[in-house]
Amino acid sequence: MACELYYWPTIQGRGEFVRLALEQAGADYLDMARLKGPGQGVEAMMRLMKDQAVTRPSFAPPFLRDGEVMVGQTAAILAYLGPKLGLAPQAAADRAWLDQIQLTIADLVAEAHDTHHPVDLEAYYKDQKPEAARRAEGFRGKRIAKFLGWLETVLARNPAGPEWLVGARLTYADLSAFQVTEGLRYAFPKAAAKTLKATPKLVDLADRVRALPNIAAYLASERRIAFNEDGIFRHYPELDP
Repeated sequence: MACELYYWPTIQGRGEFVRLALEQAGADYLDMARLKGPGQGVEAMMRLMKDQAVTRPSFAPPFLRDGEVMVGQTAAILAYLGPKLGLAPQAAADRAWLDQIQLTIADLVAEAHDTHHPVDLEAYYKDQKPEAARRAEGFRGKRIAKFLGWLETVLARNPAGPEWLVGARLTYADLSAFQVTEGLRYAFPKAAAKTLKATPKLVDLADRVRALPNIAAYLASERRIAFNEDGIFRHYPELDP
């Protein structure tokens, strides 16, 4: 039975981290909000979120339904899927470390989002541009380097070698590191290029992930939504002067 991913149909956003894991594993899944037809798509997603019969409702997309199990929050979804998809280590300590990396990546994603929505999540970017410029300046100047530098350190200190973030095998954290690298290259091409010069191991990791056959096929397919200015990683030239 196919698992069901619920997320907005026109952006990569936080749902893309889950999509990458499902695609790499060759999992049987349905991207529910992108289905066409009466009562399907976003309508079906919102209906499920409001369903009074759901005892463990998700706060917001993305969320996953796997049979009777429903899981929300990207990091929690990946922690659930990782062992099932062969994208998580077996040892409990290693899984805890994997979760820590994924949650730190989630912090980076949130900070990237807040560069264009620093004041009011319900307001448009155009209504908070001065505040966004100030927030983006700090993000470019210090925060990108801090996060990517930490991932570089994780790779360098991996006892199994710097090929992957946890152990000697690909995990969902590697896929997520690839995604944030791609996102930063899109949203902040100048700042990202400068920082990535100092993180060669992370660049190599992103290149390895991009070359994985299943990932390469996904990136070349219509299933991969292009980066755009409705998602988390948005390219506003004035925020990356």
